Amino acid sequence: MSQNFNYIIIGGGLAGLQLALQLSRDRFFEQKTVAIIDSSLKTENDKTWCFWEKGKGQWDSIITKSWDKSRFISSENNIKLNLDPYKYKMLRSLDFYNAAKSELSKLENFHFIEDEIERIDKASMFALGKKGAYGAIHIFDSRISSKYSEEHKYTKIFQHFKGWVIETEKPQFDPSEFTMMDFRLKYKETTSFTYVLPITPTKALVEFTFFTATVMEEKVYDEFLENYIKNILKINNFKITETEKGVIPMTDFPFQKQSSPKITKIGTGGSWVKGSTGYSFKHTEKKVAQIIENLKAGKDLSHGLLNWRYRLYDAIFLDVLDQKNEMGEMIFSNFYSKNSVEEIFEYLDEETSISEELKIMRSLYHPQFIKSFFRKIF
Repeated sequence: MSQNFNYIIIGGGLAGLQLALQLSRDRFFEQKTVAIIDSSLKTENDKTWCFWEKGKGQWDSIITKSWDKSRFISSENNIKLNLDPYKYKMLRSLDFYNAAKSELSKLENFHFIEDEIERIDKASMFALGKKGAYGAIHIFDSRISSKYSEEHKYTKIFQHFKGWVIETEKPQFDPSEFTMMDFRLKYKETTSFTYVLPITPTKALVEFTFFTATVMEEKVYDEFLENYIKNILKINNFKITETEKGVIPMTDFPFQKQSSPKITKIGTGGSWVKGSTGYSFKHTEKKVAQIIENLKAGKDLSHGLLNWRYRLYDAIFLDVLDQKNEMGEMIFSNFYSKNSVEEIFEYLDEETSISEELKIMRSLYHPQFIKSFFRKIF
């Protein structure tokens, strides 16, 4: 069985659905046919996205919770962060999937196809799946290149985590403030911390997270989550209502080089995940807007998608963590204690000037950054 479309989007996750939504909302593409192909129907909440933005945003109708206050905690600091003019927003993936599918399914030119794409025939521009073949003028591909696991000259750190949504009988949480990072409980000499998102006085997502080159056995996450809840939060009676876990590549691997004139890599597979933090939601929104602009202007679709300066900054930071993983607490402590919230968020959003970036770098200075700079340059 074969079908033909103007555009094919391989992957119905964050990047694929954001791209599909923006195509559907622009009259320029109202006569174009689009297929979103995924092996999963996306009927479960498989992750939680969090992001910051100023004022109202296009996803406000489906966010679970937002905060304008936060806290960063290390073994030496307990810093209260006033996020104004930003809000930090929490969005469950299932709510996003359902909203996107509901909007797109009303349009005759958008088609959801459940299939696993095994390869793309570049000569014919057909995406070949287990159930059928799908042709297009242009293909947007979110799959991670197999070369990633084979290539060893790039730094590979993983953000890996497990989280529990817990509920208590009595109020235990302050839902007006979340914990960005709490380093009081760490696994050996690693960059590891706890992240707490209070949703109500009796409900919160508590997540134990690593930035390391290897993932852990399941029991490690469980032990640290239980330890944190009982000994740091001082909660003995709670029930786990949901569990989530994940592994996000934090790398300077150039996924984007797998793109070609008729195939554009997107999402994690297109280097859209911020290498130094693993944040992807707002970066995806920006990349999608750039792709739409490029399509309408007839430009190379990779034009303006990535900024070489920030790619270098992220590569240096990742090399520091790879060489001296125990430095993570000190780096983040300096980052949050020596810079304003606006400076931090603008830097992570890749919206700073070179002079502002130099200020950030001075606040983080350690000789290992110089060593990692030369390792990445040469």
